[in-house]
Amino acid sequence: MSDIVATLRDVAIIFLALESIAVVAILIILIWEVRNLAKMLRDDVKPILHSADETVRTVRGTTTFMSENVVSPLVKVSSFATGVAAALKVIAGREK
Repeated sequence: MSDIVATLRDVAIIFLALESIAVVAILIILIWEVRNLAKMLRDDVKPILHSADETVRTVRGTTTFMSENVVSPLVKVSSFATGVAAALKVIAGREK
């Protein structure tokens, strides 16, 4: 009976040793992949974010230009024309 227990103990020790080796190997692979992910983020994603930032800055500049040089003058002309039309209606006596 003690031979069976000793054999089971030895098999369990061998199984745990092999399992520990497998866990260490998987952990090394995981660390390697995390390193590769960090490298990819540094090399690939950073330039994409830089490009997106440049695009946002360009859009912001275009929006500011359009607002100052197209929209504002158009609003001023439109409001002036509306005011003139209203004044002409009052002068002509066509008030509602």
